[in-house]
Amino acid sequence: MVFMTSSSHLFNLTNSQTSISSVSLMNGLVERISSSVNWSSPSSVQFYELRLMFLITALRPELNNQLQKIGGVSILTAALESTLEVKWKEPYECVLDPAAPPISPEASQRVIEILKILFNITYSNHRQEPGEDDAALYRHLVAILRLCLLRKCMMADDTDELQGHTVNLLTALPLQCLDVLLSVPLTPDSEQSQGVNMDCSGDKIKEKLTPILNLLTESCRAHRETRLYIRKHILPPLRDVSHKPEEGNTVKSRLIRLMTHLDTDLKHCAADLIFVLCKENVRRFVKYTGYGNAAGLLATRGLLGGQGVRNYNSSAQYSSDSDSDTEEYRQVRDRINPVTGRMEVQQPDPMEGMTEEEKEEEAKRLITLFSKLSRDDIIQPMGVDEEGKLVPLQGLGENPMTEDAKTETETDEGADKEHMD
Repeated sequence: MVFMTSSSHLFNLTNSQTSISSVSLMNGLVERISSSVNWSSPSSVQFYELRLMFLITALRPELNNQLQKIGGVSILTAALESTLEVKWKEPYECVLDPAAPPISPEASQRVIEILKILFNITYSNHRQEPGEDDAALYRHLVAILRLCLLRKCMMADDTDELQGHTVNLLTALPLQCLDVLLSVPLTPDSEQSQGVNMDCSGDKIKEKLTPILNLLTESCRAHRETRLYIRKHILPPLRDVSHKPEEGNTVKSRLIRLMTHLDTDLKHCAADLIFVLCKENVRRFVKYTGYGNAAGLLATRGLLGGQGVRNYNSSAQYSSDSDSDTEEYRQVRDRINPVTGRMEVQQPDPMEGMTEEEKEEEAKRLITLFSKLSRDDIIQPMGVDEEGKLVPLQGLGENPMTEDAKTETETDEGADKEHMD
C-alpha cells in the first residue's frame, strides 16, 4: 500500500466534504509508519508517507487531536529514534559518538519531516501541564532532540535545516520537560554552568533566529541554570560604559541592535530575552540597554511608569539575588545618561551666569516653541498613564501657555509675516 499525492490534490481534498476519508487516510499512514519503524532499511516510500502526513496535519489541523489520541507522538518519536539509530546510555540520555558518520541525506529528509509533523501536533501543548505518562514521553523525545542539535549531516544545509526544525519543536513542548537538555552528565569537553551541562546551548544552533531566541527566553524563565549560563555570555557585569550598549560586536550589542529592528517579531524576541536575563526588572533592564532601546518593550508591557519587577509568566521563578555593580561602574554611575546607556562627556551648564529672570524668560520661550510645534502637528506630546503606557497628552497646547506666551507667539508670527511682505 503506497500513499502518494501532490500538495495541490490534498488542498482540494481539504475543501471537499471528505472528513471520513481524511481520518481513514491518517489512520492508514499511522499504521504504515508504525509498521516500518523496526525495518532495518526503511523504504524510500516512507519519506512520501511522512510528507503526506505533514501536509494533512498542516492543512487539516482539526485532525491533530485525533492523531494524538491514537498515539501519534509516540509512534513518530519511535520513527525518529529508529531513523537516527539512537543508542541509549540512560533513560533520558542518548549516546553521542563523536566517531559516528554524519546523517545521510535520505535519513535527514525523513527526520526533518518527522520534526515538522511533531510540531504541528504538539504546539498547543506548550503551556499545558502534562500528565506523568505524557511528561515521560516528552522527555524521551527531548533527549532525542538534544542529539539532533549536536549531530551533523553530510550536507551543511541539511544540518542547518535539521537544527532549525529541532528548535521549532522544542519551543512547542512543555517547558518543564526541557530539563532533559541540561541533565546529561558533564564530560571533560563539556560547556558547563553551575555544574550543569550546557553543550546544546552553545553556538551549534544557527538556523532561524526568532525561534532560537524564543527557546532561549522560555528556557531561561523555566531553568535558573540556563539563565545564569546565558546571562554570563550575553550580559556580563558592566565595566566599560564609554560606548552605547548597541555599539560593538558582542552578543549583547547585537541583540540590543535587534531591539530596534524593523521586523517586529525579531525586535520583541530580542528584547524579551534580555528582559528575562534581567529577571524582568525594569531598572536593571534599562541599566543594560539604555532607556531609548528599552522603551519599546516597556511601552508594550505597560512598564514606562518605572515599576521594578513584574513577572508576566507564572512559571518564572527568579531568585532574589541582586545585580551587584562593578567598581568601574560605580565610579561613573552618576555620569551615565539613562537614555543612551553610556557615560557622557560633561557639558557646561547652558544657564550658567543667567539671572532668575532670564531663566524664567528662557523657560517661557521653550514652552512657546513646544506649544507651537504641537499645534502644528509637528510633534505629539505624550504622557504615561496609570498603567505605565504612552498616551497622547491632551490639552498641553492650552494649559501651560500663559497669556504672555500667546502674545509672544502672535507677535513673532506677525513679525515674520511683515518681514516677508
